[in-house]
Amino acid sequence: MTQSSMEDVTVALIIEGFGDDALTSFHSILNSTSARLLVLINGKQEEIDFPIDPRVEVVEIKQKLGWANAINQILASIKTKYLVIMDPSTTFTGDAISPALAKLDEGFVAAGWRGGLVNVEDEWRSVEDKGEGEVDVLFSYFMLVEREFALKVGANPSAKYYRNADLEFSLALREAGGKLYQLDLPLEQGRHHGYHDVDPAYREKHSKENYNRILRRFRGKSDILSPRR
Repeated sequence: MTQSSMEDVTVALIIEGFGDDALTSFHSILNSTSARLLVLINGKQEEIDFPIDPRVEVVEIKQKLGWANAINQILASIKTKYLVIMDPSTTFTGDAISPALAKLDEGFVAAGWRGGLVNVEDEWRSVEDKGEGEVDVLFSYFMLVEREFALKVGANPSAKYYRNADLEFSLALREAGGKLYQLDLPLEQGRHHGYHDVDPAYREKHSKENYNRILRRFRGKSDILSPRR
C-alpha cells in the first residue's frame, strides 16, 4: 500500500472574525506541517493580514455560508486527496497530520482528535469519549477526511451552525460504510468563539435542530455504529 504524504493534504480554516486567534492557528499549521492551507474568509469582517506563502490560498466569500455549505464548497474545490476540517480555536503543537494519515492508509475514511461513541443506552442523546480507537463520531476541532468519500456523502445543507453538525456528518460517513478513528494528537484548543461568542439563543436553537435531525435520521440504526468498547 502506498503511504500518503503531507503534500496530499489541504488544511481548511473557516474564518469568521477573531483575527488574532485565526493567525495563531494559521502560523501553527505552517510551522508544524508542509500541508497546503486553504483559508476561507466566511462573510464580511475585519481584514486579517495573512502572510503570503506558496502553500496558502485565501478565498473570501461576501455572503456568509452556513457550516455545512462551507464544508461542501471546500470539499468540491480542493484538489488534494485529503482534507483537514479544523476550527481556528485549534492550534498545532507538533505534526498532527502524519498520525491521522497513517490511520487513513489503514482503511479509515476519517481520523480526528476528539470524538466518541453514541450512548445507545441514553437513546442516542449523548456521546461518550472512550479515547483512542474506532469511533462513531468525530468533532470538527480537527478532522482529517478522504476527500472523495466525504464529498459523495456531503454535509447536510440544513446545518447552518457547526455544533452537532459534525456529529451528523460523522454518522453519515459511517452509514455510507466508512470507518472513523480517534487519536491523541499534538493539538491544543483555545477559546472556541463559535460556541462562546455567539448569541446563546441562536446557539441552542441550531444545536437542538441539528441533534433532533440526527435522532430522526439515525437513532436505532445500530448497524452503522462502531464496535462498543
